[in-house]
Amino acid sequence: MIMMYSMKKFLTLTLFFTLPLLAFCQKGGDYKVASIGFYNLENLFDTLDTPTTNDADFLPGGRLSWNTEKYISKQANMAKVIALLGADLSPDGLALLGVAEIENKKVLEDLVAQPALKNRQYQIVHFESPDERGIDVGLLYQAKYFTVLGSRAVPVPLKDPKTGDIDHTRDILYVAGKFDGEPLHVMVGHWPSRRGGESASAWARGVAAGVCKSLADSIKTLDPNAKIIVMGDLNDDPDNKSLTQVLQARRNADDLENGDLYNPMFDLYKAGNGTLAYKDSWDLFDQMIVSKGLVNKKAGGWQLYKAVVFRQPWLFQTEGAFRGYPFRTFVGDIFINGYSDHLPVFLYLLKKKESDARS
Repeated sequence: MIMMYSMKKFLTLTLFFTLPLLAFCQKGGDYKVASIGFYNLENLFDTLDTPTTNDADFLPGGRLSWNTEKYISKQANMAKVIALLGADLSPDGLALLGVAEIENKKVLEDLVAQPALKNRQYQIVHFESPDERGIDVGLLYQAKYFTVLGSRAVPVPLKDPKTGDIDHTRDILYVAGKFDGEPLHVMVGHWPSRRGGESASAWARGVAAGVCKSLADSIKTLDPNAKIIVMGDLNDDPDNKSLTQVLQARRNADDLENGDLYNPMFDLYKAGNGTLAYKDSWDLFDQMIVSKGLVNKKAGGWQLYKAVVFRQPWLFQTEGAFRGYPFRTFVGDIFINGYSDHLPVFLYLLKKKESDARS
């Protein structure tokens, strides 16, 4: 059984992440602070029957007896968490948020209209994916921080190397825009699951990683200092081959060579942090990976400061067989009115204020 962090340890972790950043930012008010995050919303389905979507379980007459009351509660719970992400240092919270396991654009429209989020006026980028579970990825953004210049869904072509069978998964959402006036490229993914076993399914995540790598390389061909964020539920840990060998996401920012990316989640993972629990152990599948442009001070502008796995005591189950696991919406077929089976993650970014940048 996974035991919850004690309150003492939780407070220690919170102070570890927050105090150095506060001190850094309060030195004469020299820096702007922004946060960008990712959250797997765990099967955020509406209650309507969509014939082209595999949503049978999430209907009033379906296996989970999904109904309007449960849907409204799920939406409020998701909004409660999102509203807090990054808000300790930025009153507006997350400037951008990638999301996974959403049925369609409408569930995101309902999400951003929740009282906890409405004032932020989040805009939405979303495309339907061919995934067999009927789930997609999306991006929420605050228009006062981010301007979308272009977006597209990039397919992940899956053909089993042993059987030749074709499979369908979530597309990679690619969004190009300007973040506080600076070019920024964002990829949101939900890579293929470990269904059938980690080793047997590793090739599929390698394909998804290859799609992201190809996109990043194309962007950096035009701009070697391009600022790129690859985020998502990658269904692999930072030390798996899809990350280290295919995506070439490195643990140490100082060791980056041409084409490499930096994975700030690596050290968190090695320190025992995770975003989801399975068979009494933690994995860190929810990751945010950045290009050299976001860790190269010579490039100027926005730079990565810290990666965070968001933990609050109320995000964990406190009783039952899954005590210490993330407090999710269902356990089996039983509605327990939690949040998600994943914890959210986010990055703090810093930028010198213009008067200081010119000096």
